[in-house]
Amino acid sequence: QVQLVESGGGLVQAGGSLRLSCAASGRTFSSYAMGWFRQAPGKEREFVSANSWMGGSTYYADSVKGRFTVSRDNAKNTVYLQMNSLKPEDTAVYYCAAARYGYGLENPRVYDYWGQGTQVTVSS
Repeated sequence: QVQLVESGGGLVQAGGSLRLSCAASGRTFSSYAMGWFRQAPGKEREFVSANSWMGGSTYYADSVKGRFTVSRDNAKNTVYLQMNSLKPEDTAVYYCAAARYGYGLENPRVYDYWGQGTQVTVSS
C-alpha cells in the first residue's frame, strides 16, 4: 500500500514557476514508477510527466516539454514537478500517481495509487 500526498500548488502569474512535491509512504517507493497528471474543469485527466522507478527515464507531454521537469529523491520518498514558464492553460488540479510497472506511463489506468491532488492556478 502506498499513500501519496501532493503539495506546492497555488496561484501564480503567467510566466512564473511552482514546484510540486509528492510525498509517498511505504518502504517500496523506489520500486514504483511515478507520474503526474492534471485535470482542468470540464476536461478529462491528462498525462503531464512520468519518471521511471529509479529515475533513469522521464517522459513529458508535448504541452509541457521544455517547461516542466520531473525528478525524484528515493531517499526522501518524494517526487517533484518543477514547473516553469507557466501559462493560464496549465491551470488544473495536479495529481501524482504510483505504478508498479514502468511501461505505458502515459495511461492513467496503469497507475495503482493516486494522491488527492493540488490546485494550480495561473493568472494571465
